[in-house]
Amino acid sequence: MGDPRGFINVPRKEAGYRPAKERIFDYGEVEQTLNVKDRKLQAARCMDCGVPFCHWGCPVNSKIPEWQDALYRGELEEAYAILSSTNSFPEVTGRICPAPCEKSCVLAIHEEPVTIRENECATVEQAFDAGIIKPRPPKVRTGKKVAVIGSGPAGLAAADLLNRAGHHITVFEKNDAIGGLLRYGIPDFKLNKRVIDRRLELFVDEGIEFKTNVNVGEDITKDELLGNFDAVLLAVGAEQPRDLPVEGRDLKGVHFAMEFLSQQNKVVAGKNVPDEVKISAKDKNVLVIGGGDTGSDCVGTSIRQQAKSVTQIEILPKPPEERENNNPWPYWPNTLRSSSSHE
Repeated sequence: MGDPRGFINVPRKEAGYRPAKERIFDYGEVEQTLNVKDRKLQAARCMDCGVPFCHWGCPVNSKIPEWQDALYRGELEEAYAILSSTNSFPEVTGRICPAPCEKSCVLAIHEEPVTIRENECATVEQAFDAGIIKPRPPKVRTGKKVAVIGSGPAGLAAADLLNRAGHHITVFEKNDAIGGLLRYGIPDFKLNKRVIDRRLELFVDEGIEFKTNVNVGEDITKDELLGNFDAVLLAVGAEQPRDLPVEGRDLKGVHFAMEFLSQQNKVVAGKNVPDEVKISAKDKNVLVIGGGDTGSDCVGTSIRQQAKSVTQIEILPKPPEERENNNPWPYWPNTLRSSSSHE
């Protein structure tokens, strides 16, 4: 723990968002960043608890107190090494993760939690700026070849770990660009696609091979895969939206979220979407069913497409603003980090 009294003396300070009157007219990232001094102070708030529930709450088991301490001490290389030991792309999770770590932070029982997610993003961005993050191909190859089918978060993370182990990795993607949900699901105002491309350049330099526009089962057969590779890893995702069998479901103007979001991502990337299939919220009264991250992405996208109005409905009750009766994790909250679109 860098500063034993940090959590007492330093209040939580978030980087905040670009002004709404500015950000709703473009697809640039909405989150701002704190300067290095402020970020070190925020890292000082980590209490290095005896039982770090933040580590338990993190889906990738990030060693949060350790890299927070290194960030506070200005040891960027050490901080990034700890962070990347359990996470293949912390620059992505630092932007879009709902941050269950912060809701499980012990400090959050009575105070505001540590800005773990923002600190994570700052750590990796500072490491990039300092030239710390460089290609590190494995020194020894096993001679084994592995095919990874699907280039979303799971496929990319698996490819990275298998490559680090020394295997020869080929990633197959049916779309025209690598990234899966990161590329064509999450809007650019939350995740600039240059962030993905920067990491992919590192993966290529480290020896991973990527093949786009390959629909496994059609463009390449299972016999070819099994004949050319020692192992095949399926990371194709579900891509099965939850439908509502209700009256009027078949009417014009009712769409699944991913149809809407992926189209806009392609438009932002400069790709052509034919008018006959284009989904536009411009001058329409939009209803978004579902209050999670995907719903908020639809809210933000509809606003940027200049919808006449946007209404969002959610089946669950509104969560309390603060913990009730000091309920510990995981009994509170009902939801995780809210989105800039919600706010």
